[in-house]
Amino acid sequence: MNDNARPLIHPDEVPHVTPAGWGTLRRFTDARIALGRAGHSQPTAPHLAFQLAHALARDAVHLPFDAHGVAAGVQALGLEAIQLHSAAADRATYLQRPDLGRRLDEASRNTLQQRDATPVDLAFVVGDGLSALAIHQNAVPLIASTLARLQADANSWTIGPVAIVEQARVAVGDETGAGLKARCVVVLIGERPGLSSPDSMGLYLTWAPQAGLTDANRNCISNVRPAGLAIEAAAAKLVHLLGAARTGQISGVGLKDDHDDQSAALGGGNDPSHNFLLGH
Repeated sequence: MNDNARPLIHPDEVPHVTPAGWGTLRRFTDARIALGRAGHSQPTAPHLAFQLAHALARDAVHLPFDAHGVAAGVQALGLEAIQLHSAAADRATYLQRPDLGRRLDEASRNTLQQRDATPVDLAFVVGDGLSALAIHQNAVPLIASTLARLQADANSWTIGPVAIVEQARVAVGDETGAGLKARCVVVLIGERPGLSSPDSMGLYLTWAPQAGLTDANRNCISNVRPAGLAIEAAAAKLVHLLGAARTGQISGVGLKDDHDDQSAALGGGNDPSHNFLLGH
């Protein structure tokens, strides 16, 4: 066996490491809890794991966006893909000037203005955001699952082209959705990586998109990823919100998310004797 390929040892099993008394709770979360201690310090293994997670988060922020690959995936679903760009010319500008990521550049605005767009019920806007990795892994499967559910809806939906926006912030979806003449826009965007979630995607729904709207006009579904909110669950929640938005012609603070996402099951519903943390 290679001396450099030693098996990983659980922190509680390392000599001279004092385990935390509540280490069993680690199985319920990816958060860095109950790490134990080595003397007065953090054990080496959790410290190295933290450094690795930090590196993965940085890599997710700076990973180049494969807009062409995402476009190919969208086209394989039978949808038209339009590649656009925000007013942030490059990644460094994007990170330093959030305002530029919230609007399209002149070439992209011209592209939308020159289209003879027919009004549609729904348009998807896919943006790299702060994690292109999240979009590469989750965007096309989420759109596919959502389309399948919408096609089963008794009230038909017309779907516009999918805009793929590089160096995008959430608000760029308002201008893009208006340019596509969409009654409702859903922005799929990479969320700021956490130290255990470099691949998390957010969904932002806005009814009657137009430039200048605020977060109060949007509904958000967060943490869409394999280790978070699963694709099918996120699509079900999104379709529920889309139906409610179309019925009330509203989104944001005026649209309550009352979809049953099994959160009651985690907390034990109305049974105060049940607590998933205690295992009964």
